Amino acid sequence: MSGLVAYLDPGSGSMILQAIVGGVAAAAVVGKLYWRRFLGFLRIRKNDDR
Repeated sequence: MSGLVAYLDPGSGSMILQAIVGGVAAAAVVGKLYWRRFLGFLRIRKNDDR
């Protein structure tokens, strides 16, 4: 046996790519929210309700 050979059809590859892009977008939104909290904690930026 020459090893494990995996096949990804275009639909599976597209789902994987979409999950990666969605994860990066979610991490960016969470990072932005916590960055604003951090700046508000340091009183560099006004802590508003936006």
